[in-house]
Amino acid sequence: MKKVSALLISSVLVIGTMLAGCSKDPGSGTQASGASQTEAAKETKSKVLLYNNLKEPTSLDPPKGFDQVSYDVVNNAFEGLTRLGKNQTPEPAMAKEWKITPDGKKYTFTLRDGIKWSNGDPVKAADFEYAWKRLLDPKTASDAAFLAYPIEGAEAYNSGKGSADNVKIKALDDKTLEITLTQPASWLVGMVSSPAFFPVHKATVEGNAKWAGEAATIVSNGPFKITEWKHDSELTMVKNDQYWDAANVKLSGVTFKMINDTNTAYQLFTTGELHTTGSIPADMSDKLFADNKVKVEDAAGTAFYRFNVKMAPFDNVNIRKAFVAAVDRQKLVDLVLKQKQKPADGYVSPGLNDPAGGDFRKVGGSLIKFDAGEAKKLLEKGMQEAGYSKLPEVTLTYNTNDVSQRIAQTLQAMLKDNLGIDVKLANKEGKVLTTEQKNLQLQLSRSSFLPDFADPINFLDGFQSTNPFSRTGWVNPTYDKLIKDAYVETDEAKRFKMMHDAEKILMDEAPVLPLYFYNSTYLQSDKLEGVVRHAFGFLDFKWADLK
Repeated sequence: MKKVSALLISSVLVIGTMLAGCSKDPGSGTQASGASQTEAAKETKSKVLLYNNLKEPTSLDPPKGFDQVSYDVVNNAFEGLTRLGKNQTPEPAMAKEWKITPDGKKYTFTLRDGIKWSNGDPVKAADFEYAWKRLLDPKTASDAAFLAYPIEGAEAYNSGKGSADNVKIKALDDKTLEITLTQPASWLVGMVSSPAFFPVHKATVEGNAKWAGEAATIVSNGPFKITEWKHDSELTMVKNDQYWDAANVKLSGVTFKMINDTNTAYQLFTTGELHTTGSIPADMSDKLFADNKVKVEDAAGTAFYRFNVKMAPFDNVNIRKAFVAAVDRQKLVDLVLKQKQKPADGYVSPGLNDPAGGDFRKVGGSLIKFDAGEAKKLLEKGMQEAGYSKLPEVTLTYNTNDVSQRIAQTLQAMLKDNLGIDVKLANKEGKVLTTEQKNLQLQLSRSSFLPDFADPINFLDGFQSTNPFSRTGWVNPTYDKLIKDAYVETDEAKRFKMMHDAEKILMDEAPVLPLYFYNSTYLQSDKLEGVVRHAFGFLDFKWADLK
């Protein structure tokens, strides 16, 4: 999230936050008259945040959405046992506390008193047991299920080799949830703040298979509740008066708009109709940065392309490596994107510390680089190995938005200039692209990854041969074993060495073509404060306010 784990996401670059006036807070419960009524209306209007979420969510069912546009909504409508706080670390949420056994394998979470669903029903430990086992149920077909594999019995159940009864997730009573792991997982407390691990209301889920598709049938437990959903247009939330921490939720509502164009979003901001936007047109970037109008925050995640290693010509490793070496990432971020991103020199993005205090990316070093001369040599070698006198036609597919289009056009030009290859471009709506990636129908296609929790394993486990996130057809037994061993290794120094070795294999075999590491760049009015843009999580409006 977040995988975000299993993410095909419209570029984080064009995630815009838009704010404007809206309707009266339904939770206010009082009526004003005359001038006071006018002031009350103004106050209510000023507390509604309008945010551009780019496009229609894939799904608002927590284990099924598993992409940025879905989980940014879900993260504000639901809540897990923990929640990433303002300082990016997990803090108590539905759970007020937890205990961990000395061997690190058993977690016991104690829920708060008085927590409720948006319909007034109590939230119980059984809701989490039900939701997590549903995440793992093969019938759910969740791309996020692998995140729960450290739990004893989880992988066997999800792969069809075990049963739900053997999964060690158990509600001991209404307030106590016990989790038993196959091995210690130092990241678990943070991981369960991911939307994949949010509870769902059992009666609602079992009473209506399409419950997550309309506002009227969604029951949630987070800071906001969904009241209206105009598909492919906008989704409206209001403050959830049943939320345990409602007193600290300052906004009266949030409306998620679905505008998939950076120029439109920017124009709305410049006319004063928006309080913030993360979509900065490239042709305005230099001036906006020079005028100190742009705010920049560290983020995590990687923009990349997937090769289909089952489809010619990318069934040849040297041809794949030639494409990787032919892309000038520094030029891409400096001249095309212009938002201060860092060019990718590996797959795992910066910001993850190892046991010695070093940054995983810096310790791992630069594993890929732009080298036009080397790219030509690799292409020639690969074509000889494959017996090509002429390279088979290549189509590069990207998701429909203006930033992804510019990136695709830039890669097309670089591949022509540096390899002499004429690459065709094709754009597809995000859901279609994801489906075709999963079915290995695309040769070379755009993707991105945003982590679900702050550990390199979250970046790397997605390319195990059995992981549905891979979508490349790539299989490497040594890589698979390194990831599997890293999950059970208790010596952190050894575990990090395994992950470095795995990343080197990933880059050397090149089933992916990394482009750049994400950051968070946005424009924001002085009136807005408290929006938390998590580097290892999702957008959070719980603490947001409008002065």
